[in-house]
Amino acid sequence: MSRRKHRRRLLALAPALLVAGLLPAAGAHATGAACAAHRLRVPGAERVLGHCPDDLTTAGLLPLGLTHPADYQGLQASNTVNPAPAPVPGVQLDGYFPDTSTTNTHHGWNHDSQFVIRLPERWNGGLVVAGPPGTRRQYANDRTISDQVLARGFAYAATDKGNTGPELYRDGTEPGDAIMEWHHRFTQLTLAAKKVAAGHYGRLPARTYAAGLSAGGYLVRWQIEHFPRLYTGGVDWNGLLFTRDAPNLLTHLPPALRAYPRWERNEPGAAGAMYAAGYPEGSEALWKAHYLTQWDTLQRAVREEVDPEYDGPVQGGTPFCPEGTGAGCDTDYDYGSRPDSVHDTVERISLTGRITRPLITLQGTLDVMLPITRTGDLYGRMVNDSGRGALHRYYRIQDGTHADGYHDLAPRIVRPMQPCFTAAFDALVAWTTRGVTPPPGGTVPRLADGTATDCTP
Repeated sequence: MSRRKHRRRLLALAPALLVAGLLPAAGAHATGAACAAHRLRVPGAERVLGHCPDDLTTAGLLPLGLTHPADYQGLQASNTVNPAPAPVPGVQLDGYFPDTSTTNTHHGWNHDSQFVIRLPERWNGGLVVAGPPGTRRQYANDRTISDQVLARGFAYAATDKGNTGPELYRDGTEPGDAIMEWHHRFTQLTLAAKKVAAGHYGRLPARTYAAGLSAGGYLVRWQIEHFPRLYTGGVDWNGLLFTRDAPNLLTHLPPALRAYPRWERNEPGAAGAMYAAGYPEGSEALWKAHYLTQWDTLQRAVREEVDPEYDGPVQGGTPFCPEGTGAGCDTDYDYGSRPDSVHDTVERISLTGRITRPLITLQGTLDVMLPITRTGDLYGRMVNDSGRGALHRYYRIQDGTHADGYHDLAPRIVRPMQPCFTAAFDALVAWTTRGVTPPPGGTVPRLADGTATDCTP
């Protein structure tokens, strides 16, 4: 489906979704007769479970089984202290929209397009919508985003993007379908969550923000580019970037898969090959962990999604195939030589930089999943080239890396970015509600002691 048709389809759904909020969702039910959640309906949802916990933050939800630690494991540094000045009582709705894929096993549903919506008792009139990074699920942002915004009085909603896990490429019928579904599910949830908030509080949210890390950051950019009327603004954190040609994931990951084993063997020229692919000097301590757990898996999943013909009938490529294996080996993948049809598919999911709402972008200078010179720096130029620079603030976070959990691996090298996200979110709110213009974009230095986590631009 073309971008234009996809947009028309979602916008056409909007009135129906809003009206549907007045009707019971099929199969919806709630727990607790006294719980306010029993009267709430999620437009378009096939199933909904309602709860009224005394605390909607992870501290209160974890004992009740209303969050899932595996979803957010490794996304925060172990010494991170989340805001918890007081419990945040309210309503939590868990459910799913109609879908045919079954990769999400949460709640024993074995059903994708799951979501969570949280409505605090003391509401400030705002809503934050998020999608998970990578192949994670709807609770992935519970500590990094949900806890932060609930403490500020915002309602919160998150989607699993419609397909999860390392074989997400099996969803859909055409190359790119699985990733295009991410956008549909994010927009669908935004429309539904607005109506749920209106039904619960008696009025629609006065402002709605999109927020996300990695693949979730990519979704923020897409929404601000394609569906700006739904949002007041957005914050994207180490966001994924697709472009039709170079650079993109398929142009910087294969060189790393080829050069890293040679670097580990101390072969001449290997370090230079890593640096040439975009992996910054000073990030070497992070390479092994990413080689073993991230680069190969991500490369194969994305390549299989956009170029399934490369390895013929093999599903998901061959893990860690040695350099020089040849055709069908993702380590030897050469995106530039692939057919135009592959580039057309990537263009289908590519960003443009044409934002029309305020957007704050954060990226760590030591990001070795999405090297900053190949992603954040490029997106910043794309926004400026589109003439939308006044709506964008791009902050390069010195010594930040893709996920804060890597701070535990290299605490003297990696600076946690969680404080940068919360500072950026507060700056976005001030920008869009009080007209307080954020500082110009640039590099946010790390303090001299090497351990500070503040984020003052």
